[in-house]
Amino acid sequence: MKRFRFPLRPVAVLRAHHELRAREAFAAAVHVYVQAEAELAATRARVALCEAELYASRRDRFDASAAAEAFAAYRRECTAEATAERDVIAKRATMNQRRGDYLEAHRKLEVVNRLEEKARDVHRLDTLREEQIELDDFAGRRVRAPQFSHP
Repeated sequence: MKRFRFPLRPVAVLRAHHELRAREAFAAAVHVYVQAEAELAATRARVALCEAELYASRRDRFDASAAAEAFAAYRRECTAEATAERDVIAKRATMNQRRGDYLEAHRKLEVVNRLEEKARDVHRLDTLREEQIELDDFAGRRVRAPQFSHP
């Protein structure tokens, strides 16, 4: 019986390597996206804190310089929040692109793996068929062989 040899093995190796790189890139993009989401949440918390301080300062005696300073801090935090939101949107788009790249690489690898599986099945059937032919041939030769009787 001859050994199984898949002619597209080098292609499968390359596609597996490409799929691994795409998976790692996707994982890195997810990590960056999660960090951006955490940064956005922290920025929103700071904006809420600034808003609370602005409202609390209105109950006390009005100090124009302190109010202007608090409002400037609030505006900076609002600008940081808008920047963080844009960053999250960009990171999400990058993550979705990496996901698509990974899924495409995975599909390509699966195609080669299915082809290899089918080739293995064909090889297994051919091998079993050859073995059966050999066994039938051996049995036929035994039946046709002259029988010697011992006196």
